[in-house]
Amino acid sequence: MPNSLFRPFDFKGLHLPNRIVMAPMTRSFSPNGIPGDNVAAYYRRRAEGEVGLIVTEGTVIERPGSANDPSYPHFYGDALPGWAKVVEEVKAANGRIAPQLWHVGSAINRASAGDGEPESPSGLFKPGKEWGRAMSDADIADTIAAFARSAADAKRLGFDAIELHGAHGYLIDQFFWEGTNARTDAWNGDDLPQRARFAAEILKAVRAAVGADFPVIIRISQWKQQNYDAKLATTPDAMAAWLQPLADAGADIFHCSQRRFWEPEFPEIDGEVGLNFAGWAKKLTGTPTITVGSVGLDGEFIAAFGGEGSKPASLTGLLERLDRDEFDLVAVGRALIVDPDWVQKVRDGRIDELRDFNREALSTLV
Repeated sequence: MPNSLFRPFDFKGLHLPNRIVMAPMTRSFSPNGIPGDNVAAYYRRRAEGEVGLIVTEGTVIERPGSANDPSYPHFYGDALPGWAKVVEEVKAANGRIAPQLWHVGSAINRASAGDGEPESPSGLFKPGKEWGRAMSDADIADTIAAFARSAADAKRLGFDAIELHGAHGYLIDQFFWEGTNARTDAWNGDDLPQRARFAAEILKAVRAAVGADFPVIIRISQWKQQNYDAKLATTPDAMAAWLQPLADAGADIFHCSQRRFWEPEFPEIDGEVGLNFAGWAKKLTGTPTITVGSVGLDGEFIAAFGGEGSKPASLTGLLERLDRDEFDLVAVGRALIVDPDWVQKVRDGRIDELRDFNREALSTLV
């Protein structure tokens, strides 16, 4: 039995029975932004399957342009009763859940109508590629306030924590990235800590809205959907300068996204089996971290969404890192999309019952 995955985790009022987090995975099953009973049942099944903490799919804040798909769930207005039902169902199964709060920025999705004109720091989807418009100071202030309102609503509805989506080339990450932040005002600067001001201000506003004792997670990444090889912080010092101000502003846990969790972040320093992104983030800031990236499957998720199937893979390397306390929690995405009982099967050693993942799994809520 992989004991390290099934140690309890207690931090700032978040009491988890194990170290397994359901990663936020976009599902697009909320027509007009409203999550229905099928969405509530989907999350309840993961709670019944004993996931330690469920982080929902990205839910968009009350801001024009925050979504680029009409079936992304909202986290405001008419959608809130649906989220109240989600909480009710998850709690009935003794689960714990956090919504991921999201603004997609200038992310392009031509296949689906958006929720308003795309907006971003500089009207860029990627370096040299214009899409939408640059945000004004008033736009930025309204966006910060919208994140804080959704966070307050999450606490009011009974969620156990919230997560901000600050990764993968969406809005918060577009401020981090010099390739999409070409502003000449106080929301940019010559270095990453200055470009991180937008995220820090969101964190401060969220913290003020939810109070000191409500856990706030932020998901971050080096890679972008626009450039898989992008790297915001190329040295540990640069990473510390990026992340410590976010911790100081209110981030309790860093959710460190990699395409492959086993890849070392700075192999030139500690070798090919060195600390991964979550490991370095924890070492540099002392803040708890979540690792994520192709956990439990033999293929990485970008290729999987492109049509390449994935089969169950050994957890040995993951457990060795967890045993060393390289990181604190482990997020599982695709394996939990296809199998709500994944946690119980791993705990009980029923490895032969684990399921493959293929792109067709995205067409249903199992």
